[in-house]
Amino acid sequence: MAKKTEPKKNTKSFEERLERLEELGDEIRKSDIPLDKAIKAFEEGITLARNLEKDLEKIESRIEILMNGADAPEDPDEKPELSLFDDEE
Repeated sequence: MAKKTEPKKNTKSFEERLERLEELGDEIRKSDIPLDKAIKAFEEGITLARNLEKDLEKIESRIEILMNGADAPEDPDEKPELSLFDDEE
């Protein structure tokens, strides 16, 4: 009986995946890389970049909720105000 292969779960951290994306970028920039290897690296890089972008969007949403709490804007395009540099004396 053939074993079913389950989809690979993403167990690497954000930082590990970002580092891999940087490695792929460096690899593609080499002048002596074979075309097929460059294309495979590019494909992997695109997939990583898209997944990292999704993760960043989730992180931004969480930060917005934490920063604004119940006062979160109803308009999703409205950016939260951090007020980190307000004078509070």
